[in-house]
Amino acid sequence: MACRIGELVLGCRDPELLARFWCEVLDFVVLDRGDGYVEVGPREGWGGSQPTLFFSRRDEPEPGKTRLHIDVNATDRDQAAELERLLALGARPADIGQSGAESWHVLADPEGNVFCLLKDRIKPI
Repeated sequence: MACRIGELVLGCRDPELLARFWCEVLDFVVLDRGDGYVEVGPREGWGGSQPTLFFSRRDEPEPGKTRLHIDVNATDRDQAAELERLLALGARPADIGQSGAESWHVLADPEGNVFCLLKDRIKPI
């Protein structure tokens, strides 16, 4: 038997801000919130076909560079249209040393966490 990812946990300064952003990006909903955290995920809830995102308040960033980042693919539009949508939601271009010839876009969420918008579309769940 294998494991699967149930949730991805991200320490951040403003869990509510990131929850709103990622709910819009992924068409997720708030599943739970409490003092210092917000968990978002697919409408079917935790344990479904996709992992949830758990934003946990941290006043100080943890030392070192975050090693995990999220890659997203558009489901109902091309990459250029999805890039426009993400930028309108508050994402911003990020430079991590890419050459400019990549087929993906490197972006940062409202707190500066890097994620990538990949070229290929995938089927919605």
